[in-house]
Amino acid sequence: MSDSDNLQQIAHLRREYTRGGLRRKDLPENPLELFEKWLKQACEAQLPDPTAMTVATVDAQGQPYQRIVLLKHFDAQGMVFYTNLGSRKAQQLEQNPRISLHFPWHFLERQVMVLGEVEKLSPLEVLKYFHSRPHDSQIGAWVSKQSSKISARGVLEAKFLELKQKFQQGEVPLPSFWGGYRVKFTTLEFWQGGEHRLHDRFLYQREGDSWKIDRLAP
Repeated sequence: MSDSDNLQQIAHLRREYTRGGLRRKDLPENPLELFEKWLKQACEAQLPDPTAMTVATVDAQGQPYQRIVLLKHFDAQGMVFYTNLGSRKAQQLEQNPRISLHFPWHFLERQVMVLGEVEKLSPLEVLKYFHSRPHDSQIGAWVSKQSSKISARGVLEAKFLELKQKFQQGEVPLPSFWGGYRVKFTTLEFWQGGEHRLHDRFLYQREGDSWKIDRLAP
């Protein structure tokens, strides 16, 4: 099959979205209530990694970057994730705290986009979560200087085994270069697939202590 045939096949890939609509009368005044409901339904549907979200940041030259990170907590204060503070995303957030999150719940024909700014979590919050992680995941946090270049996977594996032996007995200390962020969200957009590409999109934007809700054309 030629490259042009492959492109033709991709161009014609489509399906109808028929799982249900989203109406203004059914929306709560606070978007966090709808987000919590949708996340719960994604978990109940046993979607793979329902808390997985695309995290988008921008470097000093204006180049955007994206990667998948797991949401670990959310409340009225914001949405929380953890990372290596020397990573590319952390360095970019240090220069520009603006961030975008995206939750792609394809099976439910839904997606949620979040805009906001980050603030670093307190050392106590980070320490509490770090010690709730599996022992090997705690060790893994020590192994990788995230986003740096390495010669081979064997370098990581050898370091992991070395540290696993070192921390075989006792508590794994919190690395000074490991932490977390709270996304203080100001905008949430909810997308529900609809028939004939007439999708339902609603945009919540914070206005003081309340939220302005607008329907967007698909």
